[in-house]
Amino acid sequence: MDPYVLLPATLYPIHKLGLRALRSHMRHFGHIAPEVRQRLFHQEPCAFTADSPARLLSAALGATLYSPATRPRLADDIVKQTGNGVVSMVLCLEDSIDDADVVAGEENLVRQFAALDRAGAEPPLLFIRVRAPEQIPDLVRRLGASARLLSGFVMPKFTEERGLPFLEALATAEAESGRRLFAMPVLESPELLYRESRVDTLEGIARAVDKFRDRVLALRLGVTDFCSSYGLRRAPDMTAYDVQVVASVIADVVNMLGRADGTGFTVTGPVWEYFRVPERMFKPQLRQSPFLEVQAVELREKLIEHAMDGLLREISLDQANGLLGKTCIHPSHVLPVHALSVVSHEEFSDAQDILRPERGGGGVLRSAYTNKMNEVKPHRAWAERTLLRAEVFGVAREDVGFVELLAAGIPG
Repeated sequence: MDPYVLLPATLYPIHKLGLRALRSHMRHFGHIAPEVRQRLFHQEPCAFTADSPARLLSAALGATLYSPATRPRLADDIVKQTGNGVVSMVLCLEDSIDDADVVAGEENLVRQFAALDRAGAEPPLLFIRVRAPEQIPDLVRRLGASARLLSGFVMPKFTEERGLPFLEALATAEAESGRRLFAMPVLESPELLYRESRVDTLEGIARAVDKFRDRVLALRLGVTDFCSSYGLRRAPDMTAYDVQVVASVIADVVNMLGRADGTGFTVTGPVWEYFRVPERMFKPQLRQSPFLEVQAVELREKLIEHAMDGLLREISLDQANGLLGKTCIHPSHVLPVHALSVVSHEEFSDAQDILRPERGGGGVLRSAYTNKMNEVKPHRAWAERTLLRAEVFGVAREDVGFVELLAAGIPG
């Protein structure tokens, strides 16, 4: 199966859906019933729009679903995935399509955006992944009024030298259209991977994105390209962090571009390539007990069958290493990313305690759960990031874990 291809499914033509299915506001877990959200969440995810502040949107990207720009029913796909909880999508004119199909892909994008616009659609955050800087102002002009549905562009193989023309083209398109447009550079070039050129490359990227800081929504990691430079491909029971040459790049990107001192950017997690595993070498990585407790054994088996245990582990490692959100090439990956992005009641309690005004002078306190030390000054940046994540993904009730969130969010 070709990566970037959505699962075959019954699609619902836009004209049959009606405007009731198309919301002007987005919300994580907005596709599940309000009464179910109330049961699951101590604090529900907030509503946001494409016009919300950049800081909020960068945290809210979540699982960004990629799709080839050549799909003939792309507008229907977008509406369907919106109904399944997707809040950000990338429509790809680069590696996911053949070189010979670029012109057809551009023409298809213009048609599909027009179809969404005629239907009065308010889709998820939509980005176009382009190949060349000149495509950016050209596509915005060709989209015309339907450019209102566009949130920005994904810029491949980003370095200072190659990336600045993309960012300058974005500024041109913004000025001509009067629309706010965001950039999401993809960090995937060999110069970034190779040790002898990595620091210089990162410093150059830092200069470029800092110059356009207000328009850089997030930095995306192209781990597949990193692996290709060494003829590597991680297996479904391995994460990106098990491939040491890749893990070292992730660490350095976060070190230089993901700092919490006001100079950093949101860095998103790498793509997970697998949908189904015919045979596995190692034992499944999902413990049985969380699923037994909520009578969800079949869900565990389904996750293991579709390589989701590896995905869940990688999402957890993404978060532990300072990444937020993830590139996804299959709809089944979206809900696991979102479920594990929800802030636990314990995390929320700790973050609130650390950020109380009376704690401004620092100090150490025992957590409300009486199982850890919260040190106010060192943990402040973590607490601030946690409360931002809580705003967009919500806070689970004290007795609700990721299994319940997964089970509740699966489309019926």
